[in-house]
Amino acid sequence: MRRTGRELLPLSIRMDITSLIDIVFLLLVFFMLTSSFSAQSGVQVHLPRAVTADIRTRENLTITISSGNLLHLGERIVTLRELRERLEREAGGQRPILIRADKTAALGRVVEVWDLCRTLGITQVNIATQESGEGGF
Repeated sequence: MRRTGRELLPLSIRMDITSLIDIVFLLLVFFMLTSSFSAQSGVQVHLPRAVTADIRTRENLTITISSGNLLHLGERIVTLRELRERLEREAGGQRPILIRADKTAALGRVVEVWDLCRTLGITQVNIATQESGEGGF
C-alpha cells in the first residue's frame, strides 16, 4: 500500500449545545411560572392514597380531620358548631372546601363534615389524597 503525500487530518468534532441550553432554560421558566405552591396546615395527617389524585389550584378553605377525629380549621381545633359558623361566614357557597382527613380518621366524621358543607350549599367539596405511586393500590 502506497502512501501519498496527503495525509488525512483528524476531524475535529464539535457539538454546539447553545440551542439545547435555550430550550432547557425556557422549560425551566415555564414550569416555575405555571406551578402553584400552597402551604399545608401544621396538623400532621397521613393522607390516603388514590389513583385519581389531582392537584387543585384554587384557594381552598382547608378542614383537617386528625387521627383522633378532631376538626382543625387552620391551626385551631374547632367543634362542628364552630365549623358551621365559620363556613357560613367565609365560604358563602362560593369558596371550595378541601377536607384533609387522616387515613385512620373515622369515615363517619368525614361524612359529617361533607354533609355540613352540602347543607350550607357548598358544592365544591374535595378530599385530599396522596397520588398512588404505581397506578394502583
